[in-house]
Amino acid sequence: MELLQLKYFQTVARHEHMTKAAMELNIAQPSLSKTISRLEEDLGVPLFSREHRQIKLNEFGKVFLKRVDQVFLELNEGRRELLERSNQHENKVTLSVTIPRVLPDLLRGFLSQFPDVTFQQFLQPISSIQMELSEGKLDYCISSVPIEGPDIVWEPLMTEEIYLIVPPGHPFSGRSAIKLAEAKNESFISMHTGYGFRDLTDQFCQTAGFEPHIAFEGDDPTVIGDLVEQGLGVAFIPEITLLHQSARFPDKLHLTEPNCRRTIGIAWSERRYLSGAAQQFREFTKSYFCALSTKLYSHKRGSFS
Repeated sequence: MELLQLKYFQTVARHEHMTKAAMELNIAQPSLSKTISRLEEDLGVPLFSREHRQIKLNEFGKVFLKRVDQVFLELNEGRRELLERSNQHENKVTLSVTIPRVLPDLLRGFLSQFPDVTFQQFLQPISSIQMELSEGKLDYCISSVPIEGPDIVWEPLMTEEIYLIVPPGHPFSGRSAIKLAEAKNESFISMHTGYGFRDLTDQFCQTAGFEPHIAFEGDDPTVIGDLVEQGLGVAFIPEITLLHQSARFPDKLHLTEPNCRRTIGIAWSERRYLSGAAQQFREFTKSYFCALSTKLYSHKRGSFS
């Protein structure tokens, strides 16, 4: 059994299509088919179900693919560790964030201390983030919902309140707090389905006893705020966002029932080798959110004084 055979198998398993896999690998399809057949002979079991010209990963194949994926993950992590130990590595941190509002300030503070580090950042749904963490493609994810999976660690950083903002002149204007159930007939402006904040706010509404009427879905919090200001609906907004935009949204309401709060955390895979730069970033991130939590508390006290 050779690594090349395993790489070919991994590619065919991903596509479940010989022609597409052969094109990606840049080899002739008959050669690829023979390689997979020899691998199956070596293992003593078929890895694919074959019907006419279609192939599908069978139960044996699914079990073996998990092991093969682990093999290549370990080899890749070993290579990354050796490169760092020999000072040939890139000072790069790969990061996914479900709360992009905090990213500019966080990175600015970190890079002022570690200017040689570079970042590659992704904004994607939680399901994709979980897969990429498990596959060792990301160093970290900073998210507003816990990320779970084999070998994944999720460490809470801070907890913040979620408010409801309403347009100027709205019937709720002038009130400081409402029960969320009072907003059941409102049109909501929200993030797309699949994003952590949307999942969280949908849960809030369900706890309050209703399904929200979503008038607009988007992935840009700034646009969502603009639509609220134009009177097109109401929206949930996190305390972090309000910290620097309180004047823009004077009609912000505390939600007394249910308890609308979220915990922000950082997740990583214990199987991924974390470079010195990545470890420095995690420690800096923990200190940053500790200071931010203190700042939010002081801001809230000042709002009520």
